[in-house]
Amino acid sequence: MAARDALQVRLEQGIAALGLSLPTDAVPRLLDYQALLERWNAAYNLTAVRDPAEMITRHLLDSLAILPYVQGRTLADLGTGPGLPGIVLAIAAPGREILLVDSNGKKVRFLREAIRALKLEGVQALQSRVEEVEGQYDCITARAFASLADMLGWGGHLLAPEGLWLAMKGKRPDDELPGVPAGFEVRGVHELAVPGLPAERHLLVLGHV
Repeated sequence: MAARDALQVRLEQGIAALGLSLPTDAVPRLLDYQALLERWNAAYNLTAVRDPAEMITRHLLDSLAILPYVQGRTLADLGTGPGLPGIVLAIAAPGREILLVDSNGKKVRFLREAIRALKLEGVQALQSRVEEVEGQYDCITARAFASLADMLGWGGHLLAPEGLWLAMKGKRPDDELPGVPAGFEVRGVHELAVPGLPAERHLLVLGHV
């Protein structure tokens, strides 16, 4: 079986295990994104995950696992790195305006190339510190880039009044819950079962009080 075919099987089985229904072109576009990330990673060290099959599990399926919780017409992905989960969500559920934010110039150059190569409409990449970003968003995603206290301290101003903040974590971060700043509350803590990933994954859903 050709390498891409094997990756496609892994991805499709994972999507089925997550119970997701994606647009017909989503799987090939997700594989194009993975191939682009793999190619750039060889030169620019964008992610510690180098094995293509592991990229499917640890990056694509991990990002897709939060799709049922994503809401609204606008989304900001803070500390997105090479586009996780932002680019994956843009491919899997097109139609919303997405801002990808990272302070690392190499990663933002990759993001802009990915947006161009994958023809991602409504998606922009911004090189910036989170606290300097402006605007308000219906949904904010953040994949384990800081503690809840720091995430909301730096980026809480970006969450629209009725918006949801989706914080992706590994182990259940009970020790971080007391640090949630005033004005925000935890709406839910969900254990995520990422197909093929034995490690713990949790999603915290937060909003304004």
